[in-house]
Amino acid sequence: MNELNQYLRSDVAAPEQWEWQLPDHFNIGEACIDRHLEHQPDSTAFILEDAHRGTSALTYEQLYQRTCAFANLLASLKFDVSDRLLIRLPNSLEYPTAFFGCLKYGAIAVPTSTLLSADEVAYLAKDSGARALVTDKAMWSELADSLADCPQLKQVLLTGDGNLRDLPSVGNIQLIDLDAELNSQRKSFRCHKTRADDPAYLVYTSGTTGFPKGVLHAHRALIGRLPASEFWFNFQGKDRILHSGKFNWTYVLGSALMDPLFHGKTVVVYEGPNDATTWPRLIKKHQCTTFIGVPTIYRQIIQKTNLDKKDVPSLNHCMSAGEHLSDEMLLAWRARFGQDVYEAIGMSELSYYISQHKGKPIRPGAAGFAQPGHQVSLRDENLNPVAAGEEGMICLPLNDPGLFIRYWNLPEETDKAKQQGYFLTGDYARVDAEGYIWFIGRKDDIINTFGYRVSPHEVERVMKTHPAIADCVALGETISKDKTLVSVCVITHTDAQVSEDDLLAFGAEHLAKYKAPKVIHFMSEFPRTKNGKVLRKQLVQQLNREQTA
Repeated sequence: MNELNQYLRSDVAAPEQWEWQLPDHFNIGEACIDRHLEHQPDSTAFILEDAHRGTSALTYEQLYQRTCAFANLLASLKFDVSDRLLIRLPNSLEYPTAFFGCLKYGAIAVPTSTLLSADEVAYLAKDSGARALVTDKAMWSELADSLADCPQLKQVLLTGDGNLRDLPSVGNIQLIDLDAELNSQRKSFRCHKTRADDPAYLVYTSGTTGFPKGVLHAHRALIGRLPASEFWFNFQGKDRILHSGKFNWTYVLGSALMDPLFHGKTVVVYEGPNDATTWPRLIKKHQCTTFIGVPTIYRQIIQKTNLDKKDVPSLNHCMSAGEHLSDEMLLAWRARFGQDVYEAIGMSELSYYISQHKGKPIRPGAAGFAQPGHQVSLRDENLNPVAAGEEGMICLPLNDPGLFIRYWNLPEETDKAKQQGYFLTGDYARVDAEGYIWFIGRKDDIINTFGYRVSPHEVERVMKTHPAIADCVALGETISKDKTLVSVCVITHTDAQVSEDDLLAFGAEHLAKYKAPKVIHFMSEFPRTKNGKVLRKQLVQQLNREQTA
């Protein structure tokens, strides 16, 4: 433990002096929780504001005991250190308990969204080969039938209200009352001595094949996030950090859980219905110093409330990611709250590596700077460096500690992304004379909607299972400034009778809420290349012309 503390105090703050220091052994659970017991066991680590169950909190000592109990539970189930644990929980006390407990044991955590349909959860369970699932008792009934066809799934750990006897049983899957087990297990556990390169967590992102793609990260990923902690956050004193998102999203998992706890701060999270007043109210109630959200949240607060700086007196740092915050919103936030909103760009494979920070003025439209330690280079199609000011693909060296290990079960995809000593992000940008990075984006068709990245191929794959659909194309349709919806252009089978409402309902049933189409366009044909490939950009232009006609 002393070695770990000494290592963590050796961070270099000066950008030009940044050097990575990777220990042979490193465990995220130990770094975020156990090491704080010596100096701040009674400090608040985690505050949950639940709209239905009220407010609850955990000190670092209590979080240590809960995560130890969870690790001991895995031991009692004879988990292997390479086994995967699927986590499908709302923001709750059980989330950090399961996530960090799994990592302390040495197993691999697989965060998943509560927005996913049962079929989508089943796909992730099969693809990851998950040995066990952690979820809420209220969610189990909707998942049970879909998970019946997952032979490798042995246990389901259930939390929340209700009796196990009232829940459906599935094959040989053992249902376990997680709350009872946490109370009965030993409250101490010696962390597995994981190497820094050992797998820690597996996250899923939208894939180009129509199926989610697993991205496997090592324990060193947390060390790779140190530049963000110094050059995107503004940690100081007894900070309290509030994020508007859910832990399953890598943006939130890192910036609202791992990063703050790594530095001994207090995490504040919310579960329940929300509106534009929710986040300012929570900031004031819990005296939060940092707020992290997506542009949609900032826009709602500006447009739907009259709140200003006097309503959130503790707030001193605001952060955003997921999509670009418009210049209009940045200026409006400055005027109302007297503060900037610092943006960052990241991806599931690397987390945040480009950001704005207090050391440099925000230049509207620019993404900020490459964070120290992340050796960003812009390269052409032959991986040669491009000249200053020219557009190039963002590439990073393979020895970046924040970089993922590999794509899960996709060796060809991994080889395609890692070439000639570089990770090819697929994102394009240019750098100006002062070092500001101007982000251009991906040259693929990923849809950015309300801070979520959605694969059109995944939407199409699901929608094509509707019996009335002969063919379809999913697009990001911009209907107003800063507002992009998932829309689907549909060609129906001859004589098929189906309405837009029918298809919207089908999408809502079989896709996560943020992936489900919000607009349907019925068409007789799609513009295509000579070899039959749909011309997506031309299709978008066609829709735009029809709307303005």
